[in-house]
Amino acid sequence: MRIGVQLPEVEYEIAFGDLVAMARLAEQVGFDSIWLGDHLLYDLPVGSRGPWEVWTALAALAASTERIALGPLVASTSFHAPPMLAKLASTVDAISNGRLVFGVGAGWNLREYTAFGFPYDHRVSRFEEAFTIIRTLLAEGTVDFHGTYYDLDDSVLHPRSPRPGGPPLLVGSIGERMQAITLPYVSAWNVWWSDYANSAAGFAAVKATVDERIAAIGRTGEIEATAAVYVKLPDGTGRQMGDYPQDGGAPLEGSASEIAEQLQAFADAGAAEVQLVVDPIVPASIEWLGDVVSLLR
Repeated sequence: MRIGVQLPEVEYEIAFGDLVAMARLAEQVGFDSIWLGDHLLYDLPVGSRGPWEVWTALAALAASTERIALGPLVASTSFHAPPMLAKLASTVDAISNGRLVFGVGAGWNLREYTAFGFPYDHRVSRFEEAFTIIRTLLAEGTVDFHGTYYDLDDSVLHPRSPRPGGPPLLVGSIGERMQAITLPYVSAWNVWWSDYANSAAGFAAVKATVDERIAAIGRTGEIEATAAVYVKLPDGTGRQMGDYPQDGGAPLEGSASEIAEQLQAFADAGAAEVQLVVDPIVPASIEWLGDVVSLLR
């Protein structure tokens, strides 16, 4: 099982140089991947706050690292015209020399949609059209598309990703309709920690449902299962996060060996990768978790 970590979003205002340093540290201590949320604005107890823009940030992190995979967890297809999003992904994949994992989703945070002027209605229908355009451009390099929300004449993606077919796609949703749209094409799916109560048993239950959907389209063994996992370290005091709808679930806690044991249960349940959502998400935490990564190796 691969181990990734989500870098700071709105827990505190991080200088961009510090974000680069944290990405390099994650690579140094052995993490397999680093992830950034694609969000623009939250209303929090401390006031309105947003992270750095995700694709610009990913480009900088790609240029500042050598081995580690990286991606958005996950990119909202609502924030860019679909061909532009395909172009951004291809560019970051080229900068990273083929290390991008292209996570996609329909978005959910109404506050940032209204603040930045993006339409919020028919999000899944808009996503379906956008996803069709994006995956076709990445795979084939050109598309004509005339839909309800997007209209393209002879759209061409050039230059292309260094990988034939473009970067692997990951869908950040376990919704039945979203997965019906995406499972025929993606390489992986992801579930957020609060959507399965942050337990290996909860993840296994979700995976059983998704496995049935994958079997129904004849892709058993072709799509990886991944999960964001909330981890609270000994000095954690509670992580400030956006107001995502959630059913809760206690964070994983304990010594390095105890957390490694709890994460191993996710591997046993069939997770190909976990992305750690860490309290606190600071350099010392990345170093501390390096021991967990070593134990899981």
